[in-house]
Amino acid sequence: MAIGSFPSIVIDCPDPGRLAAFYGELLGWTSDVEPDWAEVRADYGQVICFQQVADYRAPRWPSQEHPQQMHLDISVEDLDEGEAAVLALGATRSEHQPGTTFRVFLDPAGHPFCLCVS
Repeated sequence: MAIGSFPSIVIDCPDPGRLAAFYGELLGWTSDVEPDWAEVRADYGQVICFQQVADYRAPRWPSQEHPQQMHLDISVEDLDEGEAAVLALGATRSEHQPGTTFRVFLDPAGHPFCLCVS
């Protein structure tokens, strides 16, 4: 028996509005932005939230000096097209690429995320 449904993910960051704009555009979800909190929401209810954190320290992936804290895997049909799209949105490609069926990028706040072949 499920206790809940559609768990939301809350991501710490320095600028919630910027990350909501980034992930909203990336996923095609709607955004709701307040001064220190923002959300992106899918039509079917899934939510990703972003909360402002003072003195935020971005992860340094793959180093464990500042661990990655979390990451999202986003399915795409074509890695090259997906890469071009996320770079245009403001992501950066990680120098460390440990696989061939996925690529690692950093969002505008430095969180790693992967594009994976679906």
